[in-house]
Order: sequence, then structure tokens, then C-alpha cells
Amino acid sequence: MAAAKSFRTRAPVTPAGVSTDSHLRLLTLNQITEPAFVAAWERLAAQAGEPNPFYEPWFLIPSLRQWGASERVVIKAWFTGGRLAGLMPVVRSARYYSHAVTHATGWLHANSFCGTPLIEAGQEDDFWRMLLAHFDRSPRRALFLHLPKLPADGPAYAALARVLATGARGHYVAEMENRACLQGDFSAQEYLEASMSAKKRKELRRQYNRLAEEGLLTFERVEGSEGVAAWTEEFLALESAGWKGEEGSALASSPDTIALFHQALAGAAVAGRLERLALRLDGRAIAMLANFITAPGAYSFKTAFDEAYARYSPGMLLQLENLALLERPDVQWADSCAVEGHPMIERLWRGQRRMVSCNIAIGGPLRRAVFRLLKAYETRPRPSSQTSQP
Repeated sequence: MAAAKSFRTRAPVTPAGVSTDSHLRLLTLNQITEPAFVAAWERLAAQAGEPNPFYEPWFLIPSLRQWGASERVVIKAWFTGGRLAGLMPVVRSARYYSHAVTHATGWLHANSFCGTPLIEAGQEDDFWRMLLAHFDRSPRRALFLHLPKLPADGPAYAALARVLATGARGHYVAEMENRACLQGDFSAQEYLEASMSAKKRKELRRQYNRLAEEGLLTFERVEGSEGVAAWTEEFLALESAGWKGEEGSALASSPDTIALFHQALAGAAVAGRLERLALRLDGRAIAMLANFITAPGAYSFKTAFDEAYARYSPGMLLQLENLALLERPDVQWADSCAVEGHPMIERLWRGQRRMVSCNIAIGGPLRRAVFRLLKAYETRPRPSSQTSQP
């Protein structure tokens, strides 16, 4: 842990209002995989005011092993009172969407769906003050700080808004998306009846009955580590047999995503974060789903179905079973991790979770003046037909 001090670019400066025993460390993959740090990291995940499975050790470490070195990811770890109280992976990038603009950004890859830092509950304001002060002091070549995919209704984003409201620092929302979300004080059956018409429910019952005529139809829900490696291989084969495999976007299409999926699901199972669902016909999976259970929420991470049975809607039939998330006492909401406008999940999950990506000015007066020009350009009036992405 002490060796991490060598990664500081300058002597730490504590922002006003933050405890003087607080400091930010810039850590490498080797340092964050040390047992003592992993233990502190796991405690932080358990005490965080807002869950984010994609930044927990069992997911982020495999991600960094695949892409961290090539993308030069650095872990910003915030300590206060001698304990780890905040963590966020950051990368300096020369590409901002389709533009050549150097900036610092919270790191996500194509299979991670939330950019909220892990922050100890009640410490959110101080974390943001320390992080912004760090980037003011050491922006390097970054013009601004980009924070992607923050839940707009979460405590981390609320704290960021409070901190930004107290000063003159420029900022704006660069992109918004609304993802299908499952929430409400309903039983699974009550939710289904409220979200789907009687005619559509009747059609799904007909499809289920017709599918059952094809063989022995069974449903399974599994937690824990037993059989997780075989289940993972079965999922990869099922997904790659469909259109994703044809387009080269299936997890099995690349060795790095195969490794990530295996390691993340195995780690999630050991951590008690994994729930596996499958719909089987004569023992063979025709629809599969992996949920990350991160109380008080859940993330529906990956799903796949056998397209040979598409006329029976096996993916939707499995999602009907997944409504049981509503009845778990440790789950208040579930994020679909699906793109906005997803044709299947939005027919069933009627709630919305707004995710925002924001840009924040850092550094001195000249850098902030250039940032104001960028803000003016990106927030200019545009036709409603244009997307919210820059």
C-alpha cells in the first residue's frame, strides 16, 4: 500500500471542507490485487451508498486484466480516516465520442453498464471534492472530466450536483438514456397484470403450452458456485449460435470477452452476487439469464435464447420468471442493462432508470475557457430528430 505513494504526481492537497487525513492514491492492477487492498475494497462495496457491480473486485479485476494495460487505466482510490472510502477507474482518452478531444473519463467497457464510483455511504460529497481537486491540480492534457452512465436518482449523482452547485465550475449533461427498470411494491403476478394486456398474457400462455408440447419444459433458478463453469460455457454457446454470433458481437466471438465472462460469473458466484436462470427443453437450455444481485438493487447482466424456438418467445417466457426479483426482500429495483427502446424488455419492464453522462471543467482559467466553448457547442439548439449523443 505504501508503494502507491510513488504514483502521485504531486503532493496531495486537501480541499476545503474535507478531512485533512483524506488523500487520493493512483494505483495499478498489481496494487489493487494485493489481498489487503481487496479486503478493504470488498468492505467498501458492502458499505457503499450506491451499488455498482461493475466496479466490484470480482468484475473490475478481470476487466482490467483484459483491457486495463492497453487502455492505460488507473484506479483512483480515496482514503479517509485510514480506510478506503472511494474507488473509480479512470483513463485519459484522446477520443470523445466521434471527436478528437483529449479528456479524462471514468472507465467503462462494452460489457459494463454503470459508471458510479464506489463511495462509502455518507462520504459522497467529500469524495467528489477530493476528485475534482485532484484533476484541477493534475489535469495533464485532459480538457475536462467526463463521467459516464451515472444513475440520475442515485446518491452519488445527487452529491455531485450539490458540490457543483457550491462553486463556479462549469458542467453540463452530455448524454442521457432511459433504461428499462423493474421496481414497485407488487408481486410478480400483480406486476405482470399491470404491465401487459390480458390479450398478450393469453398469447404467452399459448406459446408456453405449445412449447411444452415439444418436450419436457423446465425452469431453473440457481445461486452459488456449483456448476457455474459449465453453465457459463452453455450460455456462451447459446448466445453465439444466434445473430450475435453471426455479427461477431457475441461474448464467445473474442477470447477477452470469453475470459471476462468466465471470471466475472465465477467471482460473482463466490461473492454471493450471482443468480442464474434457464428455461430448458428436455434438459437443453433454450433461454438463459444472468443477474447480478447487489442489494438494494440488481442488474440483469446478460441474456440469450435459442432462435430456433423464437416463435415460442422463450426469452420473454424466461423474463416472466425473472419478475420474481420483485418479491426478493433485498431487491428494490432492477436495471435491465438494455439499450433504450429495447423491443422485448420494455414490453414487460415498464419503469425507467435515467442514466446521465456529464462533463465537468477542470484545471485553470484557460482550460475552463476552452471548456465553455465546448459546452456552448454541445448544448446548442438542435432538431429533435438528433440524438442526445454528441
